[in-house]
Amino acid sequence: MVELIKPRRLSPGDTVGITAPASWVDTEQVKAASATLVNMGLKVRLGDTVFMQHGYLAGTDEARAGELNAMFADPAIKAIICARGGYGTGRIADLLDYKLIRANPKIFWGYSDITFLHAAISQIAGLVTFHGPMMIDLGKDDVHPLTVQNYETLLRPSVLRYTEEISPLQSLVDGEALGPIVGGNLSLIVSTLGTPYELDTRGKLLFIEDIDEEPYRLDRMLNQLKHAGKFSDAAGILICDFNNCVPNKRKVSLTLEEIFNDHIASAGKPTLSGFKIGHCSPNIAVPIGVTARMSTYEKLLACTEPGVET
Repeated sequence: MVELIKPRRLSPGDTVGITAPASWVDTEQVKAASATLVNMGLKVRLGDTVFMQHGYLAGTDEARAGELNAMFADPAIKAIICARGGYGTGRIADLLDYKLIRANPKIFWGYSDITFLHAAISQIAGLVTFHGPMMIDLGKDDVHPLTVQNYETLLRPSVLRYTEEISPLQSLVDGEALGPIVGGNLSLIVSTLGTPYELDTRGKLLFIEDIDEEPYRLDRMLNQLKHAGKFSDAAGILICDFNNCVPNKRKVSLTLEEIFNDHIASAGKPTLSGFKIGHCSPNIAVPIGVTARMSTYEKLLACTEPGVET
């Protein structure tokens, strides 16, 4: 296993690179959202992919991967924030220079389709990355203050401590567990199976979230992860937000709670649900790779250290 390394914290005046490694974006929305970072005392550099469109992608695979490699190599860029997810990061995983990324550790931030890159970068380069809200989230008129506050932790590092002060939490399987945090979007985690980037959950705290997936589709994906041993291998499970995951095609349906019990609780690992992490408001950022403790008795998820070097 590659030794874990952390990126450095940001300082006022640092430059943040904005890239679109998946689907194309609304350029004007990204420009407007950049004002939030500027107001924090940061400089913003928009990558060329923010202005590109190639079908449903933000430029060709070579353009998107090339820009990401270039941003890691550029010493003037101190953090890389993804403009949005959508689809396409799995297409560029083979084109990234993981030795370059490890040699130039810096903050890499995003969620949703970015899950594939989190798995690849954290496992191959050993870099702590951040599952957190992106530019399209900052560009919303009703953006939650806690969503914006995530970014301030990059300037003033803090240790993630998630309690019921943020949202109600429910225990599916009682217990406590300690381990590095891994995970992200359920659909993308499943898409890593059988690839060189397959998510390793052994001894780790696995968190999952998704959006717009019908219960029967979630059932299929969770069943696949169960058979792949991802739940039984994990030290603990964190069930996060499943936004708009309601029956549509199949009106007569199992509930999400029944599906979670069938596939996750059956593994017998400590399991907490209700985290506002994912396609939700607020969207709390998580440092992937950092060790954390979870307790169903305390209704708590607490990292042992910040995700950046201080």
